[in-house]
Amino acid sequence: MPASILRQHLSQRGVALAVLAGLCTLGVRADVRLHHLFSDNMVLQQQTSVPIWGWADEGESVTVTFRGQRVETTAKDGRWQVRLTQLAAGGPDRLVVAGKNRIELTNVLVGEVWICSGQSNMEWPLSRAFEPADDIAGSANAAIRLFTVPKLKADEPVEDVDASWVLCGPDTVPGFSAVGYYFGRALQAARNVPVGLIHTSWGGSPAEVWMSRTALETSPEYRTDILETHRQAEARHLAAVKQWEEAKAKAEAAGEAFNQGRPRAPWKPTELYNGMIAPLIPYAIQGAIWYQGESNAGRAWQYRRLFADMIRNWWRDWNRDAFPFLAVQLAPWDKNRKRALEEITAEPGESDWPELREAQDLATRSLPNVGIAVITDVGDKDDIHPTKKAPVGERLALAARVIAYGEAIDGLSPQYRSAEFARGRATIRFQHVQGPLRVEGDQLTGFAIAGADRQFVWAEARVKGTEVEVFSPEVPHPVAVRFGWADHPVVNLFSASGLPVSPFRTDDWPMVTNPND
Repeated sequence: MPASILRQHLSQRGVALAVLAGLCTLGVRADVRLHHLFSDNMVLQQQTSVPIWGWADEGESVTVTFRGQRVETTAKDGRWQVRLTQLAAGGPDRLVVAGKNRIELTNVLVGEVWICSGQSNMEWPLSRAFEPADDIAGSANAAIRLFTVPKLKADEPVEDVDASWVLCGPDTVPGFSAVGYYFGRALQAARNVPVGLIHTSWGGSPAEVWMSRTALETSPEYRTDILETHRQAEARHLAAVKQWEEAKAKAEAAGEAFNQGRPRAPWKPTELYNGMIAPLIPYAIQGAIWYQGESNAGRAWQYRRLFADMIRNWWRDWNRDAFPFLAVQLAPWDKNRKRALEEITAEPGESDWPELREAQDLATRSLPNVGIAVITDVGDKDDIHPTKKAPVGERLALAARVIAYGEAIDGLSPQYRSAEFARGRATIRFQHVQGPLRVEGDQLTGFAIAGADRQFVWAEARVKGTEVEVFSPEVPHPVAVRFGWADHPVVNLFSASGLPVSPFRTDDWPMVTNPND
């Protein structure tokens, strides 16, 4: 079994690092070896310091040559690393690594490298997206390269991944992240440089499994609410497994059928960070796109801090201050399912889903270079996995063009900025507005208004240029407005360029996910 595969199997048992340390002393790494991120067809990040690293015998001299740059180092503790500097976009070129042996990588490009991570809506493959046949058939593009990180849960950070870069095309893209592909396709077309996409996601995963143990342990709140809560859940799981095994053995002894599935283990904090993020660091990247939050919706209040802390965690561990981080806002979804729209819009209410959207929105306000792609118009009322992924990826690319590349385009959805209450009406102002707001339909929908009694009713709303006026005869003295505040918001307010306005609330009244309210 190759050493890289052996490492991944052992890490799942929590002993990878100790065993691999022993293997190093036995001379398993006699030849210079590269991390698997460095393969034929790879994309290196332009205009920055680019680390190249791997393993070799202690004291072995290693030289890396690329585009006239020649960098030499000596392996220490079995590892080596060099840095290439200020590479210009383009290629293809060859990269050569020489020590006791010689490694030559071909078809190497320089351009923009992005991490694509999250849960099932990021993992969702292009082959299962909305009407994918034409997109798959036309996907051949030598300027887009794909790297898929194998799924791995690990108790400790692992060093490598068993994968390699491939060219984007009909044979490689069907199983790749649909959101990632559409993002990369739009970005490559707009920037006209090579794009490398590193896909690392896992359906159903909560945010805390994508964070390091250090990031969680340094917070008293997370030590109690996440780490201790997991220890209790794990104890309950072990007890359930024991009961399951006893019931299974009893049924088998009696010759009876036993169809009960084995209890599923709870997610373990840090396990996907260890297995699917840590081994990618410090590969040079431009930024990350992120589609996750569904699994944390019941803890939206905590997600206000957790999401921002996860972003800071990645920034810190990559040792790159505030690289662009672009998230997808939760799609509309009726958790009760199969209800008519009339039932959904019967009256304004409270829910964890809009509170999670608010938590995502707050990250863009508290952190630099963080953006949100709003998709209130492309959800599926009856499915948590909307298949229309092209608008999602394309809006992420628009956000990247604004936040990462400084393009002066109308690429961000309008977000709530302020509200003024006077003469029985509310005037709502927005940020990220580059022209008059527009309504798709005859009447503006999705606005609710409340007075001091905190009882919301559906409101009338009118667009006035870049502002919205909200009012209701039922609320003569309004103090709060909400827009799109529902699991499945029915809204139709857009920017001048056609991007949906982000849901919001003007109040800070108690939340259903705040245990202290």
